[in-house]
Amino acid sequence: MEKLTINHWAEEDRPREKMERLGASALSNAELLAILIGSGSPRESAVDLMKRVMNDCNNNLNTLGKLTIRQLQQYNGVGPAKAITILAACELGKRRTMERPEERADLGSATAIYNYMHPRMQDLDVEEAWILLMNRNFKLIKSLCVSHGGLSETAVDVRVIMREAILSNATVLALCHNHPSGNARPSHMDDTLTQRVKKAAELMRVYLLDHVIITDGRYYSYHEEGRL
Repeated sequence: MEKLTINHWAEEDRPREKMERLGASALSNAELLAILIGSGSPRESAVDLMKRVMNDCNNNLNTLGKLTIRQLQQYNGVGPAKAITILAACELGKRRTMERPEERADLGSATAIYNYMHPRMQDLDVEEAWILLMNRNFKLIKSLCVSHGGLSETAVDVRVIMREAILSNATVLALCHNHPSGNARPSHMDDTLTQRVKKAAELMRVYLLDHVIITDGRYYSYHEEGRL
């Protein structure tokens, strides 16, 4: 009977599609390795090939990482490029265990937000608006410039802000922008933007922590002023 290639499998069984749909943790070691090598041989799929390799390694990735390029090439369907790819992945996994987790900035206060954003904004001669996306412990997930504007204002699309918050799985959001004039007091447009973002965030169950206006040496915090 003709051997089915991965391209002929049901879509839910293909490693790449399975990972995209369910996440990497849903895949077996053989399936993850099959994604790396891309193809098997005329006699077996990439998954079956890597199942055979892993079986010979007692399904132990540490044992796999100890194999040489020449030993991996003994398997039909594994050439030098695939063998090198497998061992490179094993080396990356080993190095990851040796790395310290990256420290995320704690942005739970207006002062912390100012200290984080001031170096990015202090020399700007036009307004920029940024969002700071955080987890529930106020640890930074992502910072993103959402608007680059003129001397006295910048247009901000609230839909872009909420899309980025949702895609980043953020539960806390802070908005900040600069005033090149040096006057930290908010304008009527700043007030309107703050309320629009607050309403959108409440609808999506995201907590708007603050809207901080930054100048070189000073800031204005809607949260500290009791306006959120």
